[in-house]
Amino acid sequence: MSLTTKLRRIALNQQGLLRAESFGRGKAAVLRAIEQIGYVQIDTISVVERAHHHVLGSRVANYRPAMLEQLVRERKLFEYWFHAAAWLPMADYRYSLPRMRQHNGERNWFKDGDRKLMHEILARIEGEGALRTRDFEETRASNNGWWDWKPAKQALEQLFMQGELMVSARQGFQKVYDLPERVLPDWVDTSEPTLDEFATHLIDTSLRAHGFITLVSVTYLRKGQALREAVKRQLQTRVDAEQLIQQSLGKNCSVYIDPELLETRAPRSVAQVRILSPFDNLVIQRQRCREVFGYDYQIECYVPQALRQFGYFCLPLLYRDRLVGRIDCKAHRAQARLEVKSIHIEQKVGDDFPDLMGATLQRFASFNGCDHIEYAQAPRGYLASLLQTSTGA
Repeated sequence: MSLTTKLRRIALNQQGLLRAESFGRGKAAVLRAIEQIGYVQIDTISVVERAHHHVLGSRVANYRPAMLEQLVRERKLFEYWFHAAAWLPMADYRYSLPRMRQHNGERNWFKDGDRKLMHEILARIEGEGALRTRDFEETRASNNGWWDWKPAKQALEQLFMQGELMVSARQGFQKVYDLPERVLPDWVDTSEPTLDEFATHLIDTSLRAHGFITLVSVTYLRKGQALREAVKRQLQTRVDAEQLIQQSLGKNCSVYIDPELLETRAPRSVAQVRILSPFDNLVIQRQRCREVFGYDYQIECYVPQALRQFGYFCLPLLYRDRLVGRIDCKAHRAQARLEVKSIHIEQKVGDDFPDLMGATLQRFASFNGCDHIEYAQAPRGYLASLLQTSTGA
């Protein structure tokens, strides 16, 4: 078995994508999944079910959005930034403090840093309790001056990013802001980690989530040469102590992996097709996808329409242990209709693929609140059986 094949299966197994019900079922399984993969990215696009729900639905068979919402209410999760907006395990709160400190200094989201407005917002939330952005939408006179929605929204986000406010819940998709002391459980460690502690956390989180790491994957979208050097030092220390081994994957890529995990028989590839979110933890890093899966993926909603190859919101297709193509879908929820705009298969697949794909599309339609599947273009060739399988025609 090649190194890349073994790494693919290890990564899929660690991600909970290789076997059915890797994390179990229900709310407890949702928490286990997030603790294992480290974070779930939040995204606003709703062409199909939003990314955070899609990622969890790919790993927990009976997942419902209410499960995530309940975990947030129970203070098992908190919202902040990983490499992007995300829900994270509450136990990892202290590792958000370095970014909060940075935003309290050089990274000021609120252009002019209107401290007076920020103080007024903090005082209002302290006195009135948790508030939403819409509570600041109405421009009105008060003893403190004029509330204007746009500056207030900017100030709320600045206060959130620098840790003076937390998101206690979401109503619809709108954030509810409150003071950290009213959100954080008593047991949470609020001491800021040292640089080495932070590097250890990033390495351990990545190893747990994927089974192997690269230097680039650990420091993905994290600025600062000091952090990069701390990660490099720790990786070398673990290699010297034989806790990790370094393997070459191509000319310019080295992976680090636990030697026992590498020597253990790779998990078996199972017959499955999964439709993944563009923001899924497995595919979010393009370089790792290319190196391990031989799959070059780019979400195209940010690409000018004339330059798109696969569609506005094309979704990666996982078949057995390989990423083999992508599908462009749109959920028309008012009509309970899932539109399949295109399916692109880029690698060889087995004879079982059409039946597996059809069953997966049925589940995906149901997950998106749709009971009918329509094709903008009928599948051709051996994929034609999809039409019969997935629509019941």
